[in-house]
Amino acid sequence: MARYTDAVCKQCRREGMKLFLKGERCLSPKCAVERRPFPPGMHGRQGRFRRQESDFAQQLREKQRARHFYGVLERQFRRYFELALRSRGQTGLNLLTILERRLDNVVYRLGLADSRAQARQLVSHGHIEVNGIKTNIPSALVNVGDEVRVRESSRNNAYFRDLADILEHRSVPAWLSLNASELSGKVVALPTRDQIDAPVNEQLIVEYYSR
Repeated sequence: MARYTDAVCKQCRREGMKLFLKGERCLSPKCAVERRPFPPGMHGRQGRFRRQESDFAQQLREKQRARHFYGVLERQFRRYFELALRSRGQTGLNLLTILERRLDNVVYRLGLADSRAQARQLVSHGHIEVNGIKTNIPSALVNVGDEVRVRESSRNNAYFRDLADILEHRSVPAWLSLNASELSGKVVALPTRDQIDAPVNEQLIVEYYSR
């Protein structure tokens, strides 16, 4: 599958906000949004003075922002929307809930990775198991009651050796529970909207796909 390979900091600059795509770097003075607070490209410095966007442009920008935030490509994002549309309840909230249930996102939310990109790498390399079964598919959706943990054979890896001490000082969303000493976590409920910190207006995404 195709994957975005350009500098991810350009995505944050394009959106005009931090999407926290590079973990701790986003909290440091090295953050590209702090150093160059304007869109990328030769006309980026003039971008802030562009005329007011149309409704379609705002809807498209919101969809792109959600895609970049979760690291999802267009075709897969559309499939998630179609699944959300078929589910009971509010389509926008259903969409965000599905995105939050991705395994790479859960690994990130548990603090086992500093960014979603790193979480995808950990999953793809076979370091994570779900309910005791090795899972190397970052897009796999977890359900309430599922347990996500670092595989026993991976705990001697240099990255994981000191992770338990770091996790002791990290907090996780209320819909997850964390066992720092075991490098594991559990999905205790589906996230509510106030528990999802995605900087998007999901209603605009619904309007975009409902045109």
